[in-house]
Formats: sequence, structure tokens, C-alpha cells
Amino acid sequence: MINTVVDLSHHNANVDFPTLRGAGVVGVLHKASQGASYVDPTYASRQPLARQAGLRWGAYHFGDGSDAPTQVAHFLATANAAAGDLLVLDVEQNTAGSSMSLSQAETFVQMVFQRSGRWPGVYGSSYLKQLVATAAATSPLSHCWLWVATYANQPLSLAPLWPNWTLWQYTDGASGPAPQSVAGAGNCDRDMYNGDLAGLQRWWAAG
Repeated sequence: MINTVVDLSHHNANVDFPTLRGAGVVGVLHKASQGASYVDPTYASRQPLARQAGLRWGAYHFGDGSDAPTQVAHFLATANAAAGDLLVLDVEQNTAGSSMSLSQAETFVQMVFQRSGRWPGVYGSSYLKQLVATAAATSPLSHCWLWVATYANQPLSLAPLWPNWTLWQYTDGASGPAPQSVAGAGNCDRDMYNGDLAGLQRWWAAG
């Protein structure tokens, strides 16, 4: 495992991408959108800055219970993804409204694949585990790579749908194992990659 990925949103107020790169960070996943209309206000300005610093880039969408095709169109328009960027669906309980269902998540990832040519990753923890407990082995979600959040000494298992995880968010900058901070962003969400640096570069470049 290597500790070279961070994920950010507008909640991370002070971000310096060249400093992040100098601290050993290789890739950044950033919140792009939520639901059918919300846009992270820092996404568009930070995307080119991260690329100029030589960092890999990815965009994630926080799914809710609104119309899945509308969410897909909103996400892809906001993400403005280039070849080699990652796309991710964040499936967690929505404390401010309706949460995404299993069928909506399946529709979302299938439509992202149809429109972009790439399967997105799926991010989640206990809520996602609850949803996929009833998923068929042939679920479109099985084509997606897993980004699991567990602030403990080992990641939550979501087998059998995902026998292995690709990214593990092990801290939110306050809970979870150390290190919880990194130069260029301070305390933030940090993520392990399940492999070595060469593998990370190949995987991320493939989008």
C-alpha cells in the first residue's frame, strides 16, 4: 500500500497543489457535484491548478435520491474530465435529504460508462455495504472499482461484490490512523492505494 492520494472539497479552504506534490501526493480526488444541481464552488478553479502542479486528477459526485439520469448529466458536465481523469460516485447516507438507492446507483454507473466509456469508482462505507447486500452478482456496480472509507486499522470488507478495494480513505483528518495531515492541505481526507506507485500511475492513467 502507498499513501499518496488525498480527496478534497470546498471544506478544505487552503490548498497549495505544488506543496502537495512536493509532499509526495500523486493524485487528488475532488468533489465536483451533488444531486441534480449543486456544484462545488472550488472545483473549476482547482482542476487546472492541480494539473499544472503535475498531479493526477479525479472528480466525485455525491449521489442523492433525485433522478439518476439528471445527476449523471450534471456530474459529467461539471467534472469536465480529460482522458486519464478518474470519475467516482459517492454513495453514502444523505443527512440533508433523500439518499441514493441501489437501483439509482446502478443506473448512475451504467450511464456514466455509456457516456464516458469508463466505469466510475464507487465510494462508501456502512451505508454502501447495506445497499449492496442485496445486489446481484451481475450488478453494474461489480464493474466499478471500490473506494472504501473506514477510519480504523483496516478497511471495511464489501465482499462478495468487491473482493478487493482499490482506494482506502483511512482518515478524515480528525478520526482514523496517522498521518492525518499533509503539507499543502493540512488535516484532510487521506487515502491508501492498494498497490505500488507504478501500479497507481498505470491505473490512474487508464481513467
